[in-house]
Amino acid sequence: MNQTIDHRHRLSTRLAFLTAGLAMSAWAPLVPYAKERLQLAEGPLGLLLLCLGLGSLLAMPLTGALAARFGCRKVVLWSALVVCLSLPALALAPTPLLLGLALFVFGASLGTMDVAMNVQAVIVEKASGGALMSGFHGMFSLGGFAGAGGMALLLWRGSGPLGACLAIVAVSAILLWRASPDLLHEPEARDGSTPTFVMPHGAVIFIGVLCFIVFLAEGAMLDWSAVFLTAERGLQEGRAGLGYAAFAVAMTVGRLTGDRVVRRFGGRRVLLAGGLCAAAGFFTAVASPSPAAALAGFVLVGLGASNIVPILFTAAGNQRTMPASLAIAAITTIGYAGVLAGPALIGFMAHLTSLELAFAVLGGALLLVAASSRLVRVHS
Repeated sequence: MNQTIDHRHRLSTRLAFLTAGLAMSAWAPLVPYAKERLQLAEGPLGLLLLCLGLGSLLAMPLTGALAARFGCRKVVLWSALVVCLSLPALALAPTPLLLGLALFVFGASLGTMDVAMNVQAVIVEKASGGALMSGFHGMFSLGGFAGAGGMALLLWRGSGPLGACLAIVAVSAILLWRASPDLLHEPEARDGSTPTFVMPHGAVIFIGVLCFIVFLAEGAMLDWSAVFLTAERGLQEGRAGLGYAAFAVAMTVGRLTGDRVVRRFGGRRVLLAGGLCAAAGFFTAVASPSPAAALAGFVLVGLGASNIVPILFTAAGNQRTMPASLAIAAITTIGYAGVLAGPALIGFMAHLTSLELAFAVLGGALLLVAASSRLVRVHS
């Protein structure tokens, strides 16, 4: 590194995470509008939504090499520019084909930005000598609340989808303008040329599998918590959204306070406690017939899972089997596959057995994450 890392670089990293969360979550309130505008049934809409994830999965493995070669600043800014240009296209696409194309580009640019800003986060955390990753990811969660809530508010107050998108783009541009000067130009000191792609191996695959499990649990909360509360616990449909809200608020609080917790107790202990807490949350939801107990369980899942992924990203930056930038790209790709595969895997398991058993299996998988804590190298 030719740059001296200081508080300005920490701030720019937080702003990058905030911007990414803001832009990504802005799409969610647009989905009903797109469905109505294009007269789409649930099946075709579901296929179109896969285009976003496909774009991310294809772009993520290549981003590590781009960040290592051109620097985090260029990759973050150029990918954010594409995000800002493609977001209004999601509100305007007149045909399913164009919407699918816009979602693919939107997903690819978000995936690129996600990997590049995590590469910067690893470097800034290493240079700072203390735990920072949970706070960075907490800013992404805050951006998610702000983006979804801001879009919903604008649409409720009568703004059209395009106007609401342009407002999010304007806020994103201001945040990026503020962050731009202190985004890192040189992410890694490397000898020789940087390969475009390296097959993950060793510790990187191990960390990626742990990320996959945690992202699988997060995806289950997003897609199945409401179904669990209504179908299995008899909660009214109008209140079913409380499940994911409880989980998301708990995760955000956990991440915003996580750096202090990691500094005090160490990454391995927090990883162990987080896996146990998240597993206990799923078991609590399954064991009790009460909707209130299920909500309490979802809070435990959010608190427990909140700092696992940030700790695993730190571990990926500290392993020595692969360059940090390529390792971050690899575990992000493997982990994100868990988000995409989660709804289908949980649905398939629930169809064969029950949703309660599917949640119990997730609890067991999180126990494996906790048991793996001593095997993860979380310090540089």
